[in-house]
Amino acid sequence: MGVVISQSFKNIVSTYLGFFIGAINTLFLYTEFLSDDYYGMVGYMLSLASVIMPLMAFGSHNTIVKFYSTFKTRASLNSFLTLMLLLPLCVIVPLTAVIHFSYNTIATFLSEENAIIKGYLWHTFIIAIALAYFEVFFAWAKVHMQTVFGNFMKEVFHRVGVMILLFLLYFDALNLSQFMAGLVIMYILRMLLMSIYAFSIRYPVIIFEQISNLKDILKYSFLIIIAGSIATIILDVDKVMLGQYIAIKEIAYYNVAIFISAVVAVPQRAMHQILMPLSAKFLNEKDFVALEKLYKKSALNLFAVAGFIFLLVVLNINQLYGLIADEFRVGVIVVFIISFTKLYDSALGSVNAILFNSDYYRIVLILGVFLVILMVILNVIFIPNFGINGAGFATFFAIFLYNSIKLFFVYKKFKIIPFTKATFKIALLLVVLTLVFYFWDFSFHPIINIALKSTLITLIYLFVVYRFNFSEDISILIKKYLKLK
Repeated sequence: MGVVISQSFKNIVSTYLGFFIGAINTLFLYTEFLSDDYYGMVGYMLSLASVIMPLMAFGSHNTIVKFYSTFKTRASLNSFLTLMLLLPLCVIVPLTAVIHFSYNTIATFLSEENAIIKGYLWHTFIIAIALAYFEVFFAWAKVHMQTVFGNFMKEVFHRVGVMILLFLLYFDALNLSQFMAGLVIMYILRMLLMSIYAFSIRYPVIIFEQISNLKDILKYSFLIIIAGSIATIILDVDKVMLGQYIAIKEIAYYNVAIFISAVVAVPQRAMHQILMPLSAKFLNEKDFVALEKLYKKSALNLFAVAGFIFLLVVLNINQLYGLIADEFRVGVIVVFIISFTKLYDSALGSVNAILFNSDYYRIVLILGVFLVILMVILNVIFIPNFGINGAGFATFFAIFLYNSIKLFFVYKKFKIIPFTKATFKIALLLVVLTLVFYFWDFSFHPIINIALKSTLITLIYLFVVYRFNFSEDISILIKKYLKLK
């Protein structure tokens, strides 16, 4: 777990830096510098781009991770990487033609409820391409066990860029149209910088030689589009569907709630970058002992860290909403629902890395398609009746069911589970601290309340985790950074 802990810790730091900057953007700058309609439009545009990104990438980013370690000669590896660079164009080129000739039809359909959407279809499409190739170049670096720079670009760079654009808008250096174009340019720049870094690790050599397992690679790439789409759709389809049923300004309220709850998922996102190539390596080498060890340790460490973040979020949520405009408070219930969902997701450790890099991904894809359909149906039912809370409930039910099926499937096929006795001890600690601290607050300014309450929770949580040695890896980190003997 040495390389996992080392790179995961650095990735967590950069991810939380990104979330800190993103919090300033989401909670303060967007809400003050943009109208609710345009803020909702930005959220809708980026969500739609994320939904179609897996299609644009044609699964290349996942395929690189799964198959890279199977190639043993320089020529075969270069041929494989050449294919991965060109494969997304098989989708991007024809889709560009479709949008060019059918722009009005597509834009009119998407803007049926909110007319503002019609003017930004090309923006969305270009951002989706930039997101797709960014992931391809990031995967290029991941397979060399180099994830820190890519994670920084993924979590920090674009948020700093958004902050700069928002201030330029505020000081009238940009108008709204230029601001929206600036978002597109910023995502393109991020993609180009990631490509430079990836190619500095391994320079591309364009070779068109026959690849022995080409059929398996193309089959996996095609099917992993569905897998990537499932994961992305479950996360973002709620925002897209909200745009069809409610005023677009309410998407801004939903975005704030989702952003706050997404803080719980940061450790899982950070560790996932290194878990994917390691799990693929163990599966390709059929080292199931190492795979089980990685599964259990990643689950325990992620649950412990994400549980701590969960406490800080849900136990300070009322004070946090006291710092922003009152109309955003409608998202409190969404924060609770999605935060718990993210916590459960973290408790499963490397389950996604195991499934997407194993031979059983086909069955999971079928189940995933069913769950996406279920989520769409739930959104259709819940959003008109409960608004943004309905979208939150639909997301919760879909992800909870999907994760439970994945947990069962890995146990069925590999006879391994992620949970240990320490998992249940941490769960008990979370329940106790939630019951003790949720209904109690200091009677000061919200910022002071958050600082005091967070400090108290941190001290208690770290003491208990360290004192009873729930996680050996976390105890080592506590010793190291707190200079304990």
